[in-house]
Amino acid sequence: MSERRLHHADSAAFRNAMRSLSSGVAVVACGDGDQRVGCTVTSFASLSLTPPTLFVCLARSSSTLAGLQAARAFSVNLLASRHEALAHRFSGRGGVHGRRRFEGALWIALATGAPILADALAAFDCIVEEAIERHSHVIVLGAVVSLREGMDEPALAYSRGDYAPAAGRTRAPQ
Repeated sequence: MSERRLHHADSAAFRNAMRSLSSGVAVVACGDGDQRVGCTVTSFASLSLTPPTLFVCLARSSSTLAGLQAARAFSVNLLASRHEALAHRFSGRGGVHGRRRFEGALWIALATGAPILADALAAFDCIVEEAIERHSHVIVLGAVVSLREGMDEPALAYSRGDYAPAAGRTRAPQ
């Protein structure tokens, strides 16, 4: 049997194909005062319920990653469909950077001091458990030390290069 040499698929084709997947949208934030930084992410998920752990994927070139590594704490703020403008601002599309991205929204702090969006669908306050470097990104594992549940309303989704309300039901009444 001959050995085949396989190569990675074309990056542009891979990116285009992945656009078919709808994802939730969150803002990852860290730091305080003038040192606050944050970015919009769609690559995040829960990793473990026991203990509560999640992960986010950040580009190595991200200023948010640098701030997160310095602070060793961060938040993941799940966005509602009404947060589309906030998602755009934190994505850098409008040219707004650093602490200016936080203007126009109410931010609070929980256990770690990381910025928490007060009206997020849910917000997770994390400490950095591990950072795994892979290719162009870093996978950050976050131990969830506190959280905040928010309003029961449609989530913001990202698909085919645009934001839209996520399909599906909201949480059942408690």
